[in-house]
Amino acid sequence: MPAEELCIATRKSPLAMWQAEHVAAELRRQHPALTVSLVGMSTRGDEVTDRPLAGIGGKALFVKELERGIDDGHADIAVHSMKDVPGELPTGMHVPVILTREEPWDAFVANDYANLASLPPGAHVGTGSLRRECQLRARRPDLAVSNLRGNVQTRLRKLDDGLFDAIVLAASGLRRLGLGHRISDVMAPTDSLPAVGQGALGVECRVDDDRVNDLIAGLRDPDSDERVRCERAVNHRLGGSCDVPIGAYACIEGEALWLRAMVGRPDGTRVLYAEGWAPRGEGAALGWRIAGELIDQGAEPLLTELGAR
Repeated sequence: MPAEELCIATRKSPLAMWQAEHVAAELRRQHPALTVSLVGMSTRGDEVTDRPLAGIGGKALFVKELERGIDDGHADIAVHSMKDVPGELPTGMHVPVILTREEPWDAFVANDYANLASLPPGAHVGTGSLRRECQLRARRPDLAVSNLRGNVQTRLRKLDDGLFDAIVLAASGLRRLGLGHRISDVMAPTDSLPAVGQGALGVECRVDDDRVNDLIAGLRDPDSDERVRCERAVNHRLGGSCDVPIGAYACIEGEALWLRAMVGRPDGTRVLYAEGWAPRGEGAALGWRIAGELIDQGAEPLLTELGAR
């Protein structure tokens, strides 16, 4: 009987390849007879780097081509950063597995400054995230914040070339690439609440593919799964997209789940926060409730203004 095979669709960036290789290694460890191969694909999100994501279709551009690869039979699964996965998936697709989450925090990276507070007025900060831009501008309205696209190495090179005084990106991505030494400061969630699902990897596949669903089931981390799905419930109720600065972070303490979420204007002139607790197992309901509290604070007109309604 031939050995089983499984193909993983992945973006070609160094970080995406690392993530896919990580999943492949775990699958080989759990299924020694399984042959796992990677199918590198180019996505529009990777190809267009001179414009903000919000202007070219949002983070979903990073996953559409990978989903098409599954539909076309070129791959069995796709590995995603959960912060890039839209709330609504194509019919027949799901993300049944979320792996053990790495640290979800944002990283402040600079060559001459220790942290956000040490930046002088007028300093130039780069980020590719409206969520980060919103919170940066709210904390430090005196800074100049500009769009920064490209893979991790490209962003670091622009910093080193003097185009920016500092940049902000995900700490998990830097550490996964062996670049943790470039982190000047790990930003507290009070300064920069993470993106929904930041630091977590998810595996997408066809709902009706029983063979694949069985093969990947052992990768699922229950705690990480519950936390990320709680955060995604916030995004779902708010209709979040790349056009809207939304952040959420859930953590587990004993038998309870705590969640903090935010939504704001990109210019930082208005930022709303809400937080709360729920028993374990009620994460989706908690996320929905906290999103409702943001709506009660005035998120609806803000979302309409930003085009999410």
